[in-house]
This record gives sequence, structure tokens and C-alpha cells, in this order.
Amino acid sequence: MSEKDETIQVESNRMVAPENQPGEQQDLPLRPQQLKGYVGQEEIRRNLEVFIAAACKRNHALDHVLLSGPPGLGKTTLAHIFAREMGVQIRSTSGPVIERQGDLAAILTNLDPGTILFIDEIHRMNRVIEEVLYGAMEDFTLDIIIGEGPSARTVKLEIPSFTLVGATTRTGLLSSPLRDRFGIQCRLKFYNAEELKIIILRSASILDIEVVEEAAREMAQRARGTPRVANRMLKRCRDFADLQTSGVISVPLVQASLEKLGIDLEGLDSMDRMILETIIHKFNGGPVGLGTLSAAVTEEKDTLEDVYEPYLLVKGFLQRTPRGRVATSHAYEHLKVSQAHRNPQIPLF
Repeated sequence: MSEKDETIQVESNRMVAPENQPGEQQDLPLRPQQLKGYVGQEEIRRNLEVFIAAACKRNHALDHVLLSGPPGLGKTTLAHIFAREMGVQIRSTSGPVIERQGDLAAILTNLDPGTILFIDEIHRMNRVIEEVLYGAMEDFTLDIIIGEGPSARTVKLEIPSFTLVGATTRTGLLSSPLRDRFGIQCRLKFYNAEELKIIILRSASILDIEVVEEAAREMAQRARGTPRVANRMLKRCRDFADLQTSGVISVPLVQASLEKLGIDLEGLDSMDRMILETIIHKFNGGPVGLGTLSAAVTEEKDTLEDVYEPYLLVKGFLQRTPRGRVATSHAYEHLKVSQAHRNPQIPLF
């Protein structure tokens, strides 16, 4: 694991982090089992229903599927739904785990016909190992070199037809030859508040939590468009409710609980606000370079760029310019800071 990956893993312990955290395996019962129970991503869901039904009618394996998008939006859930809808087995692994070509060859040669092979974080697979997939995905064959030196020879093995489902948060890091071999490519988007409210109410029903509908909406508005964050908020609010309201989650309890956890109305936590306040108060709203900002908030540059900035950019609190980071008017308004001392050379966004 690289230093960059370790940094991001440490920061994923944030309450609003979209990445899965240790101890959240118990969330498995909250995942929908079929496409009809999958909330959100309507266009993708409708298309997948057609693709799966057509593959079942022809009695063929589903085309290879690439699922991309930010973490926590349901890529792994969709992969398991594919297996259930197709009535086949699923084998799961991840890109960094496959260290040698022989590892991937062993997995491919032991698949049953129609099996779904799910590779999470497929963009982190070694390029040399990745080449083993090309023939397997196109022709369902595997080239193996037997022997060494002048006596070495290549043997082509046939493998059962299978469906590769790749999940990635960084589509741009996939090589073009691999990306082009996926017949179905789906880009998952952030959820809106209404969809997250439905997910929260469904999770509350499964976990036997009593939650007021308006309280579910309040959590949904702060969940950063991510079901995993929404479910995490629900469980933390349940902890407060068990001690304060006999288990009932109401709007005042949600507001008080999330305030104690440092999460505001826009889903920003204390570190998000610290970044914006630093740009505004120390650098007159920007522009400020990434290295300088990193030193000012005592955080690694990679962590700022990959963990904190994406959501601030999506919500319009931050702008990346050639000269550095700039806090937008929306950031000033949200933090209730006067723009009187804003850098006059920076336009209002």
C-alpha cells in the first residue's frame, strides 16, 4: 500500500467519509437484494434491468460491466445484485490483492460458467497483470507460458464464459485497452435528498429503529449524497436516541446529535470548515497554493486533494484555479463571513 493510500485510509475514519470503515460489515443486511429494491440511479437501473433480462432470455453471460463513481454509492451492492438476478455465483477480489499473473490465472481457471468476477478498485491493478484479462474478456481464453528459456512454450487454455464486473473510483486511471473491453459502462452519481430519505427509512425499518419522516429528511440533507454516510448517521443518531428519547429519532434529536458530531446543514464537518476558514481568514479568500494550504491546516497534500476537496468542489464552496484554491461566495455565506476583505482580484462565483 502506498503512502497516499495509507493517508486516505486514515482519513476515512471521519463521520462523513464515503469509504467503508472498520466494523461496518454489519451493514450487509441493509443492502438491497434485487434491482427493484435499489433506490436511486434510475436511468442506470432501468437499463440494467433490460440488459439482465435479455442475457437471461438468451441464456448467455451478462456483458462485462464497469461501475465507476465516488465511494459509498452502491457499486459493490450492484455487483451482488447482478449475481442474484442472473442466478449465478459471484467471486470477489480487489485490484491491489492480485500481485502476480498466476494469481489472476488461478482465479479465472476456477470459475464456473456464467460466474460474475467482481474486482473492486480495478484501476489499482498492475498493468502487466491487467494484460492477462484482455484475452479472457474477449475470447474467454488464457495464454500460459510453460517452461523457461528456449524450451518455453505458450499454451492457450479455454476458460468458462464469465462476466467481469469492475468497480473504480478513478476511471481516468484505467488503461484504454481495459476500459474499452467493458460492454456496459455505468457512472454512478450522488443521490438527492429525497432518495436518501427513502434509503434511511428503509434502513430504519430493517434495523427496527423508530424515526420520524422529517428526521429522516434532515439526515438526508446532511449525508453528502452518499447512502453509506446516510446509514452511518442513522446509527449514530440511534445511539443518542436510545439514551435521550427512548429510541425515537426526532428532528430536534437529529439536529442536536449531528451538531455534537460537528456536521452542519450542508454536511460539512470541522475539517471542511477549517479548510474554508483558513483560505478566507489567512489568505483573503485565495488564491492559495495546495502546498501552502497543506502547511496551514497541517494536513498532507494528497489527503486535501483526494479526501476533502472533491465534496467542497461539488457543493461550490471551493474553486481550483491556475493560481491556487479560492473560496467562493457560497463559502462566505455558509460560514456567515463578511466579504468586505475579500481579495478584489478574485471574481465572485
